[in-house]
Amino acid sequence: MAGGMQRGRHAGTLADRAARSGSTAAPPPVPAAPAGELRRPAGGGHGRHCWVLDPPDAPGTWPGLLVEWRQREDGWHGRVAYTVVGAHGPVLVEAWLPADQLKQG
Repeated sequence: MAGGMQRGRHAGTLADRAARSGSTAAPPPVPAAPAGELRRPAGGGHGRHCWVLDPPDAPGTWPGLLVEWRQREDGWHGRVAYTVVGAHGPVLVEAWLPADQLKQG
């Protein structure tokens, strides 16, 4: 089979395979932000849940994943992935949005 998958062969869970890899580095914990605010996480973002408020072309509040922060001349912007309802079902959007359009999830 493609991708190295073979019937009857089981390599164990992802946790088992990670333990056998010898890698002991774990991502640093992301501190909790004060209620209602998103904190600029050290190291980029670490995939924190957030709410995306009124993104372009999709008014409303949408669940999202904050991927990273970047400071620009006009302030902080977050790179987020979120889904909206499209003509044929859910659509995944990735965008840089101003911090005031992102709320802690």
